[in-house]
Amino acid sequence: MKPVYLDNAATTAVDPSIIEDMDRCMGHVYGNPSSVHHMGIEAERLMERARTNTADALGAKSDTVIFTSGGTEANNLAIRGALSDLIDKGKTGHIITTAIEHPSVGRVFDWLENKGFDVTRLSVNERGIIDLDALKRALRPDTKIVSIMHVNNEIGSIQPLEAIGAIIQNAPKRPLLHVDAVQSFGKYPFAPEKWGVDLASLSAHKIHGPKGVGALYVRKGVRIIPQSLGGGHEGGIRSGTSNVPGIVGLGMAAELAAANPIAGHAMALKKRFVECIRDTIADFRINGPGIEEGAAHILNIGFASVKGEVLANMLSQQGVYVSTGSACSQRKKPHASYVLQAIGAPGDYIDGSIRVSFSRYNTMEEIEKSVEILKYCVGKARMFVRR
Repeated sequence: MKPVYLDNAATTAVDPSIIEDMDRCMGHVYGNPSSVHHMGIEAERLMERARTNTADALGAKSDTVIFTSGGTEANNLAIRGALSDLIDKGKTGHIITTAIEHPSVGRVFDWLENKGFDVTRLSVNERGIIDLDALKRALRPDTKIVSIMHVNNEIGSIQPLEAIGAIIQNAPKRPLLHVDAVQSFGKYPFAPEKWGVDLASLSAHKIHGPKGVGALYVRKGVRIIPQSLGGGHEGGIRSGTSNVPGIVGLGMAAELAAANPIAGHAMALKKRFVECIRDTIADFRINGPGIEEGAAHILNIGFASVKGEVLANMLSQQGVYVSTGSACSQRKKPHASYVLQAIGAPGDYIDGSIRVSFSRYNTMEEIEKSVEILKYCVGKARMFVRR
């Protein structure tokens, strides 16, 4: 059987047309965009077109987009860059995030807490959504930044960003609002300027672009202190020779995603996947939001009396590729998902959870075949566990 890739929340296959354009860029427009000769000017032109395409996908102006090496750097640059003035002066303040952020946000907040910042980590309900009233209560006059992801990478919960933005804007002393939009950019409506978002992190490889490139949206008027010093690239915010082929790939991925929305196709696949499981496999649980409430491309599902890492490995041996959570922690020693713990999932189902995630390349035939294999693997794993 042809392998079935269902780990698209970790990374996606690069669109063939993007590969062609990146190859053309590497082979023919390889000048440094900071150079003043024709080859450099042409490279800069391609970069600026990609910046415009990325900004267009956000409904923003091109000068609000800063290119980075990916979502992790964008998250670090946004949060640490916004607070560097305070840190350099030995000052602190209050900062807010959630209990289910990606490690590239969560660990930055841990680091800031060690620096003396007072951190509020908002809890979430069983669907993975924060309580808006709890956010209102958490805001203080000394709150400096609020960082809340749009779509959770493990369970697909979608935070009500428009309502969150309105709360932040109406705060007595308005803090900055940062959004990790890595799992939503190019897939779902995301309007930072309309929703009062000050900083937003993006990534190319989640939307069929290349790895190693992303961007940070910075609302006009927001001051970010550079975290790397050098040639003063990207408006002085992010130094380093520009990854022109990667940036071209990001711009193309943003343009293609806008022209080919994934949500409808992914939701049909997700519904069919769950429908097939209900017909064939007992003792399972959907973790997080309801099928239609959550992100269309992410499904977290737990099976009783099974170990998730064992199940993922068995599926891999049969040519079906899924994960047990965030790709950033897959190769580390297995541990209970903090996201599933935060939503109060039962322990047995946490242990037996896998994440299935879809892309525009997946087909209904793949979904049905995958569930057949999943049924076999769950049955075999349960026989082993129950001995």
